[in-house]
This record gives sequence, structure tokens and C-alpha cells, in this order.
Amino acid sequence: MEIIRSNFKSNLHKVYQAIEEADFFAIDGEFSGISDGPSVTALTNGFDTPEERYQKLKKSSSIDFLASQGFDFNKVFRNGIPYLNQEEERQLREQYDEKRLQSNGAGTLSYVSPNTSKCPVTIPEDQKKFIDQVVEKIEDLLQSEENKNLELEPCTGFQRKLIYQTLSWKYPKGIHVDTLETEKKERYIVISKVDEEERKRREQQKLAKEQEELNDAVGFSRVIHAIANSGKLVIGHNMLLDVMHTVHQFYCPLPADLNEFKEMTTCVFPRLLDTKLMASTQPFKDIINNTSLAELEKRLKETPFNPPKVESAEGFPSYDTATEQLHEAGYDAYITGLCFISMANYLGSFLSPPKIHVSARSKLIEPFFNKLFLMRVMDIPYLNLEGPDLQPKRDHVLHVTFPKEWKTSDLYQLFSAFGNIQISWIDDTSAFVSLSQPEQVQIAVNTSKYAESYRIQTYADYVGKKHEEKQSKRKWTEDTWQEVERKRLNTQCISYALQNHYYHTNSLTATSTAGKRNLSPSPEEADLEARISGEISDTEFEQTESCAEPLSEGRKKSKKLKRMKKDLSPAGFLSHTEPCTDELENYSGTGSRLCGCCWRTSALPSSPLAQGPRGILQEQ
Repeated sequence: MEIIRSNFKSNLHKVYQAIEEADFFAIDGEFSGISDGPSVTALTNGFDTPEERYQKLKKSSSIDFLASQGFDFNKVFRNGIPYLNQEEERQLREQYDEKRLQSNGAGTLSYVSPNTSKCPVTIPEDQKKFIDQVVEKIEDLLQSEENKNLELEPCTGFQRKLIYQTLSWKYPKGIHVDTLETEKKERYIVISKVDEEERKRREQQKLAKEQEELNDAVGFSRVIHAIANSGKLVIGHNMLLDVMHTVHQFYCPLPADLNEFKEMTTCVFPRLLDTKLMASTQPFKDIINNTSLAELEKRLKETPFNPPKVESAEGFPSYDTATEQLHEAGYDAYITGLCFISMANYLGSFLSPPKIHVSARSKLIEPFFNKLFLMRVMDIPYLNLEGPDLQPKRDHVLHVTFPKEWKTSDLYQLFSAFGNIQISWIDDTSAFVSLSQPEQVQIAVNTSKYAESYRIQTYADYVGKKHEEKQSKRKWTEDTWQEVERKRLNTQCISYALQNHYYHTNSLTATSTAGKRNLSPSPEEADLEARISGEISDTEFEQTESCAEPLSEGRKKSKKLKRMKKDLSPAGFLSHTEPCTDELENYSGTGSRLCGCCWRTSALPSSPLAQGPRGILQEQ
């Protein structure tokens, strides 16, 4: 079922019902970003750190890629469902509240401001004649037995505010005031003569209309909030960018710091699962060669997997996987869900006795929670939302700088004596070069000591220098700010002290100076200024600064989201922070035991795999 702007409101209750009944949600925002864009090699690097990749994705746009795939942008603007993020929603609600307070509902007791009925409104001199004319027309309306309504001429927002406030004070009962709009989008006021019962009825209608307008403006955000508040598992394929866009568009701007993004994301979505990462991890890694969504869906229809049988509810036509509709968000989300079910059920085959169906709440899939696939990063397969990311040694990696004219072939020629290498370009004049043997690194570094056109350094040296530059820049910024603040405080203290000193001196010598004062400070005053300047020590200043240091914006937003979701997130979620102790029953008749949290077995052969956080096995 396709839901667009025209049928969103009428079908929203069906969406809420589906959210209530669902075991999990599969999402796809069709945000491809730099992962699939035309300039991917220029924007990504195989040795990006998670922080670097986050910053790049944060700045990227997927419009070019979507256009190349035939994405219908006209449909988005024509039929797209509006939405607001939380800050925009808060501001809109405040505007509605302010509007009610300003108007006071023309006597509605529910919205009486502190000044209502206590004193007349202060009207600017240039608006008094205008307001007097409005009051005169209302008096005529109240005296008339024929007329029930009065339409005023369109006027400015400030004039409408004065009208509302004046009428609320002058006519607490007997009239109803409302603002309407002409075809030319000009706003004007209509005043109706009503009894108390009719006035209350109209005010209730007005309130309901405002609430409906507010809900319409919030739009699709209501669906995202319902999904987040359900606490249920949310699934995607290569979903990092989908998650980033969802948080940014429907909650708040992405924080500058990766750790704050992690905290914010897990606050909004407590359980996420990336099927691309799942398919790239044991026990699937050895039997799934291609993890692109289309190829994964085809592979999971074959042995040893058992694809689910899908039955669509009446009135809800289903997608046909025989006719691919890739890069349509709804279809991609649909087959993502099918892939998850197939892989989850496959995990059940390791149990004894085997389990045909594995639910989204099973402990068998917990090792895959809250880890999002990192595209084209050689040795860090995923972003860990619940803790620190993997930190590979990279002792076989070199950082190389060279002339802008160099090409990939030049780098291969330079390192021809070192066997197989991998090159990851950083920009036009630098790249990472990965050697097959770490012991060759120092030899390569030594070859560049006397070179004029290029420089080679170890990855550790490169990171260390980059960190020093960052710290130096940060220290320079902090020192500069502290110096400015110190001067400001000194100036205030000096000014205050000198004023007191002048006052004391002049009060004692007023008769002798005849009110005249020398603009140059006396020796005593200069000495006083010097002593005051030295009173604020560096230690005291740093203490003052540390006391006044504010929380970063990202942490403020994250704490705010945590408070919002505290009572909404369902209880019972297991955080995998304790050492793994759960082991499942014998499987496949081997006598081995399978750990449901870590996917480790005593029967597995040794391999060049290292166990990452939460037990997922990954390549070093």
C-alpha cells in the first residue's frame, strides 16, 4: 500500500495498528550518500577511522546517485508527506501557545493571560485611532439586532494582536473573535455576536482545528516517533546513512562528535540490526559470497536457507520478488525483512533440536544488535553503537605524500620491491599504502629519507602528528579565549576598583580641586591598577572556566532524548555487558556447545578471525 500526502491522514490509524502488531520493522530511506555515489574514491578511504567516516557521511548528499537510478523527485515534492523534527515541533507548539495568550480567546477563561481583565492594554500613540475605530464598530454590532458578524479590513499582525488584547479586556463575554484568510493570503479578523454557550463551542472548535493543523505539520514524524517508542527491533541493509538521516530529519541535527551520535541513536532506537553486516559475519560469511541486497535475497532462497512464505493482508498488495524493483525504498525494505527472516531462521538450525522459526526477540540474534556496517573500510567492519570501535594495529600501513602529478601506477612502481600492496587515496598528494608484511614497513620508511619528491612515514607516526596538530590547534583556541576572558575580567575589576578609588579620593579633596580631575592616573592609581591586574591568577581563571563550561550541544540533545524516552522504551531489553555465560544445547549432533550470545563453539577450527565487541567474529 502506497501512502502519500493525500491519504496519509486517513490511513494513519492503520499504520499505528501495524506498528503495534509488528515483531520488527524493516526500513530503507534510499539514502545512498557517498557509499554508492560517482565520486566514492575521492570521498572515502579504506583506512578511514569510524570518526572520519562519520564526518564524511555527515556532509554528503545522495541526490546525484538517486537521479541516476531514475528517482522521481517530482513525486516527492508533489506527494511527499510533511514532517518536523522535535525542535521545530516544539517551536510550532510555542507559537500556537503564544498566539492563544496574545488573543486570550476574546474572553476565554482557559487562556487568560496575567494581564487580562486587570488593566487596559497599552496602545502605541500611532495605533490609538485605529483601535478606537474598531471598538466603535463593535459597539455598533452589539447594539444592532440584525447584524451578527463583523468583518474587519485586513491589517498587520501587530494590529491584530492589539485588537485581540483590547477586545479580551474590554469584552470578556458576548463576542467571539477569529482570524481568517482571503484568497490573496491576507489575514483579517471576524467578530461574531454570540451567547456564552456558543462562544465556548466555537473556542473548542478553534482549539481542535489548531491541534489538527499542528498534527498535520508534524506529519510523518508521528510514524517515526511511534516506531522509536515501541522499542522494537529496526532492521536495515547497510543502514548507517539511513539511521543518520532519520535522526537528523526527525529528531535533531547530528552532533559533531561520533560518541554523542552513538548515545543519541541508541536513545532513539534501542535495537538496530544491519543485514549486510549480519551476512558478512559468521556463521554466514563462509556461505554467502555477495552481500549486496539483490544478490543476498537470491542466495537466501537457496540451500541451506529456507525463505519465508509471505501472505499479504486483504487490501494490501504485496511486492513480487520475481520482478525486481530495486532502489524503490519500499521494495528494498521489504526484501531486507525477508533476508533477515531467512538468516534468523538459519540460526535456529544450530540448536538441538533444531528450531524452524527464530523470532526477532531471540537471544540468537543479539550478537548482531547495534552494529552498523562500514562500507569500504578495510579492517573495521562495523560501527559499534554501544561502545568503543575496533582499533586495528595498522602496523603494515604507510602514509605517503608525493607530487600532484603522480598516479596510481607511480605508487605501484615505487613499492614494486615489496610485493602485493593496496593503495587508498586520501587526496591528490597523499595516500595510504598497505604492505603484505609488517616487517617491511621500516625498510620502506628508510628508503624515503633522502628522497626529494616523496615522503613515507608509518601509520602510527601519521596519526600521532595529526593528533598533535589537533591538540595544538585546540590549545591555541582555548588559550586565545582565556586571554580574551582574562582581559575582560581584569578590565571590569580595574574599572570597579578605580571608580571606588576616585570616589574616595575626590570625596576627601573636593573643595581643594574645585571639581577638576587630572585624566592621567596618579602614581598611586597606576600602582593600584597593576596590583589588581595581577590578582586573577591562571589557576583561579581555569577554575572559573571549568565551573562555567557548558555541556556540548550533542550531549544536551542526547540527555533530552533520554528523558523523553525513559517511560516509553519497553522493559526487558538485555544489555550484553556481562561476560558471556549462556550456552545452548548440542547442535548438529557434534557434541559441541553453541554460545547464544557470542556465536562461538568449541568445535570451530582456529582461523585468522578475531572476536570484536559483542562477540561478532571479524577479520583483523
